[in-house]
Formats: sequence, structure tokens, C-alpha cells
Amino acid sequence: MCGIAGYWLKNGNATSHLTNLENAIKRLNKRGPDYSNFFSQKNVGLGHARLSIIDTSAAANQPFSDETGNFTIIFNGEIYNFMEHRKLLEKDGVKFRTSSDTEVLLELYKKHHTETPSMLNGFFAFAIYNHSTNEIFLARDRFGIKPLYITETETQICFASEIKALIELNIDKTPDFNSIHRYFQLNYIPGPDTVFKNVKQIEPGTSALINKKGTKLLKYYTPPQKPDYTGGYKEAQQKLKALMLKSVEKRLIADVPLGSFLSGGIDSSIIATLTAKINPNIESFSIGFPNEPYFDETQYAKAVAQKAGLKHHIIDVHSKDMLDALPDVLDYIDQPFADSSAIPVFILSREIRKHVTVALSGDGADELFGGYRKHMAHKRALNPSILNTLLKSAAPIFEAAPQSRQNKIADKARQAARFSRGIKLNGAARYWFWASISSESYTNELLLNKPETTNSKPWEQLGLDIPTEHGLHHILNADIKMLLPGDMLTKVDLMSMANSLEVRVPFLDHELVDFTMQLPNNYKINKNQQKRILQDTFRDELPDILYNRPKKGFEIPLVNWFRNELNDFIFHEILNEEKIKNQQILNHKTIAKLRSQLMSASPGDAPARIWALIVFQNWWDKYMN
Repeated sequence: MCGIAGYWLKNGNATSHLTNLENAIKRLNKRGPDYSNFFSQKNVGLGHARLSIIDTSAAANQPFSDETGNFTIIFNGEIYNFMEHRKLLEKDGVKFRTSSDTEVLLELYKKHHTETPSMLNGFFAFAIYNHSTNEIFLARDRFGIKPLYITETETQICFASEIKALIELNIDKTPDFNSIHRYFQLNYIPGPDTVFKNVKQIEPGTSALINKKGTKLLKYYTPPQKPDYTGGYKEAQQKLKALMLKSVEKRLIADVPLGSFLSGGIDSSIIATLTAKINPNIESFSIGFPNEPYFDETQYAKAVAQKAGLKHHIIDVHSKDMLDALPDVLDYIDQPFADSSAIPVFILSREIRKHVTVALSGDGADELFGGYRKHMAHKRALNPSILNTLLKSAAPIFEAAPQSRQNKIADKARQAARFSRGIKLNGAARYWFWASISSESYTNELLLNKPETTNSKPWEQLGLDIPTEHGLHHILNADIKMLLPGDMLTKVDLMSMANSLEVRVPFLDHELVDFTMQLPNNYKINKNQQKRILQDTFRDELPDILYNRPKKGFEIPLVNWFRNELNDFIFHEILNEEKIKNQQILNHKTIAKLRSQLMSASPGDAPARIWALIVFQNWWDKYMN
């Protein structure tokens, strides 16, 4: 894994900006601790920070130019089918100087140009400079596993793996209050927008051509939109298993040590079990919460490791460990991002990196197969029943009950209250409600700066296609477009890269995704079971203890921290009344209400909202003050 940054100047010589580029690459040193270098010619500058995975020799260092000196590449990611392309290119007479996938990618682009990204199996963000045409070609992988940001001003077009690197290139840092409103609703900023008005993400499955005409975006991939599979259930299981095995096998290619995440959930258990089949020497890793039994899942991880014959490592984490990690987590975030499970992911990545350089994870399965609680809620909402009618009527009762994420009963009350409110909505409005941490009315009260455009139908602004008459596949497609790259993959990328660990995601092999998204909805969720075909396909290979247990998120005890150890620090320093009033962004009265809710018997989502405030304030102090 690596970090990239570059620019295309509209006027002037590239060498005059090399100091900025050097600073940008320094900001990416955790993505690429092994080597860094720069290239400049005419009006173009390219920089690269390398984490060596395939062909770790100096010959594969980047920026990398072809033998003619006419093409130069900077590349972040891995191409799993590069050997297939290499053999075909060798038949065409191409002679390779390295064994790296970088050189194969560059030669592939020389032959196929803008068609290249659709030929790749892997995860990537790369830039290729054509010296003779003075153009830069950018591309990002199909699902947004690797980030790529871009900005254009009157004088330059800049791009980078992270916003913190872009900032070193003297970009416009005007905040986007539309994005900030969405952030406080979702606890992340959905693409293509960012916290800065003039910085955008290159969206998943998109490439871009930069030249004197500006930037032209090219969409090269969209997941299948309709479940039109016509085969039988057993046939689908067989194909799913074959595709899964093939995907995991591809992702075990590396010239450095590999391991596997193993949380104890179905998804990571399948990945870890398949890795053990292919390579019995693979080690697995999980986090345990010995003082928080409601969150601890180590018994399930142990059972999987024992059955698969894995050498398993359990990393016991206490509140002090997570509190100690907070500064590092907050420091690495370069735009507001408040999924609090980033904290244990950071710790897990840090500890795994002591053993291996690459780890496989189970990310992506919930979005493909319908694994979130909200997916079952959507399924039930789409099927009218007497229970639904009763739940609608019972909303006031659930609202009055104590709600919290910290224990089973209060969490059930919280879920019931959200379901009873959401079921009254239709289509996209229901999707947005269940995807949100906070309501639009809350963000309007919290933020003194009102959004420039109305947020009454934010799903339309983000291009989410959820018609009034919709099915589960519309919900899953919306998650793949918004939630997966905006939250889940961002979290893993940030926290793993903060520790120079490469994380690979077998569930997001595009061949597997294309097949999965064509499966009928009832293959994924029926009346009693979520991720039905995934669970059934691997039932014989996983321990019985994994089945018929409630799904747990990677959650942490925010309530306890915010009520005790961090209370004074949060409300007397980070959210200090005088500081808030001088800042003129947040409403201190709303924050005071949140603090009261936090200390009550029914904290609900107050801890998650307070965490969002902490992250935002830390970001503002670091990047805007």
C-alpha cells in the first residue's frame, strides 16, 4: 500500500512547486514508510510514498517510468490479475524490468488507455502521466477501497490519497457547510463531497483525464442494479463458494507476511477459514474486551480458529488502551469522520502490524448480503403486517423507555423506537432515516451556519436511486454507493494506513460482487435469516456457535467514558462554552442538552453525537485555526 500526490499546473513550471509536493508526500509517510520520491516535468509534479508488498526491490520504486521515458506512473494498491496481463503483454513483445504489478499496469495503460481500469482485478488509485500529450490519467477502484481526492483552482489541478496531503499543495480550504450538515447527520461525509467546498473525491468506479481542457470524469463501472439471476439456490451456493475461494486465493499474493482479521462474526470467520485452507500458516487476530462482556466476542473467534486450525492471537483491550489511542486516532483524521469503531480498528491494526504487513478482512459482506439490522427492518417494512401496525402505534411507549447502546434491553428499546418511527416513512426517506445518527432538525439546531442548499431530500442530491416502490436490492445498492465507501472502507483505510498495514477485502472482488448483486432478495434475507445464502454456503465449515446469535457491531463504551474519565475534558475544554461562542459554528445550548441526555437514564444516541462533536472540534483546531 502506498500514498500518491500530484499536480498539473495551468501556468508555470513544476519545479517551482516541488517543495509543496515534498511536504505533501511527507504527510503520507505512514501509508508509505519504505521509500518516497518525486518526479517533475514541464507543468506536472508527481510524488509517491511506498509500502513495499509485491517486488520489494528498489527497481519497483515509484514514480516509475517506462523504458521509453514517455510514461510515468504513481500507484497505490494491488492488481491481483497482473500476472495474467503480464503474460499477454510478453506475447506482444513487452520486456519487463521488474516483477511488480506497477510496471504491468503502466504497460497495460500504454496499450489500452482509458479502458485499462475495467480490465483490472484489485484495489487501486493511480495516476499515469503521458509526457508527449501532457495529460494525466487518474483512476479509482470500483468500490472505493482506496481513496483519491481532487481539487481544481484557477492555477492548478491537484490530487492525492489524503486531504492532509492536498492541503500542503496550497488548496482552497473554504468549508462546505452542506457537507458539515450531512456529517452531523451520518457521522461521516458521503462522497463525492468533502468537508471543503472545492475538494471532491474521485468516485468509485471512475477515472479522470486531466489536460489543458480541464478534468473529464469517465465512469467505467456500476454494480448490477437488478436481481436477475435465474439459477437455483444450490447452484448459487456452489458458485458463491467457488468465487469466494478464488477471491481469497488472489489476495494471498504478496512478498511479505500476511494475516487475517477474525472478529468472530460470520464474515471474517469465512475469510479466515478460507485463508487457512489455502495457506495453513496464516495467523489470525481479534480484539477482546474482557471488562465489557456485552461487546466481547472472543469466544466465537476462538471457536473458528480452533476448527480452522489457525494460530490465533487475541488482543485484550481495556478502556485505558482505547483512551490512550484517542490522540493518534484523532490526529490521523483529516476531515470529520466519527464512526467510533475506528478506535478498536486502529488498535487492532497497530497490534497486527507487529506480526504482518498485509491482513484480510470481512468488510463488504453486510452491504452485499443484507447483514445490518436496518436491512431486516427494511424487509419487514416492505411486507405489511399486524405487527407493523402495532409497532407504529407503540412508538410513544418505545420513545419513553430508557434507550442506550450499552446494554441489551436498552439497546432493544432504542432499536424498536427507530423502527417504529422509520416504518411510518416511505422509500428513500425511510432509508435516510435509518442510515442517520441524527435528524435534520437536530443538525439545523446544532449548526449556526445553515446549508446553502436544502437538505429536504439529500438522497436525491447524492444520486441514491430508491423509488417509492422499491425492493431490498435498491437498499443494498444505496449502501454500496454511500455507506460502504463513505464509512466502512474509509474507516478501515484510515486506521490501517495510520499503522502502515495493508488490508485486503475479498468480498469486494468485482466478479463476486457482480454475481451477488444479481441474486434474488430472498436468497439474502428471508423471514428469519439475514445473509442467508452466505451463512448456508459455509455452514458446514464454521462452528455451530456462530449461528443464531445476534449481530454485534464493533462498538465501544462511549457512555462510560463521556460520563466519567473524559467528561471534564470534553465539556470544559473541547466544547467549552466560550470557545464554542467564539467559533460561531455550533449552538452551545444544543450541546448543553446533549450533555444532559448523556447523563440521563436514556442517553440514546447522545454519545455518538458527542463523539461527532469531539472529532469535528479536533479537526477544526488542527486544519482551520
